[in-house]
Amino acid sequence: MNYKLIDLKIHGDNRGKLISLEGNRDIPFEIKRVYWIFDTLPDLDRGFHAHKNMEQIIVAMDGACQFVLDDGKKRETVWLNRPDKGLYIGKNMWREMKHFSYGCKLMVLASDYYDEKEYIRNYQEFLDEVKNDSSSL
Repeated sequence: MNYKLIDLKIHGDNRGKLISLEGNRDIPFEIKRVYWIFDTLPDLDRGFHAHKNMEQIIVAMDGACQFVLDDGKKRETVWLNRPDKGLYIGKNMWREMKHFSYGCKLMVLASDYYDEKEYIRNYQEFLDEVKNDSSSL
């Protein structure tokens, strides 16, 4: 499975806490795009796609949600619920986001600019892509 939870280094004292992220240092890629997801509803799921080559780090800045991650052979679930944990998702990983808490805010750091051709939005196409990718090894 091409994902992992990473600890984000916290700096702070009695005045509060700070997390600083730098591409190719704290994040295993150059950051080319940052976006955030907010005003989600608990009964509406999101995601349902994979990226061919893009890598991402996702941080729950506030609230919580569940990620269902799938590499075409296995599915695992991960909860994001802390601003000091990042979820690294590598290429060719199907993701579904579920069970958003009210007020959940997710920040996403991406290794590339937005390109609709980079997305795989059909699960069967994703399975075919993963099968073809692994058969070329």
